[in-house]
Amino acid sequence: MPRVAKTPVLKNVVGPAVRKRRAALGWSQARLAAECQLVGWDISRSIVAAIEGGVRWAGDFECVLLARVLRIPTEELFPDRPPWPRLGLGDIRFR
Repeated sequence: MPRVAKTPVLKNVVGPAVRKRRAALGWSQARLAAECQLVGWDISRSIVAAIEGGVRWAGDFECVLLARVLRIPTEELFPDRPPWPRLGLGDIRFR
């Protein structure tokens, strides 16, 4: 039986904003990891890549540190309309 490719489920919603801001600063993923290490977060370039790609969960404290290092308010990391279906949550609607 042929395999059917599934749409990958995102593990975070901040990855695209992290990538966009890092690129706007002209930083490599390695540079972002180094800047995070300077504020006390032991992170590698591969973890930065995984967060940006949405394949690694990003905790609340990690989002706060990323925003601080990227010099933006934390809320700028979060999209106006999260991709609920890609998060494996179906179609969530708020009242």
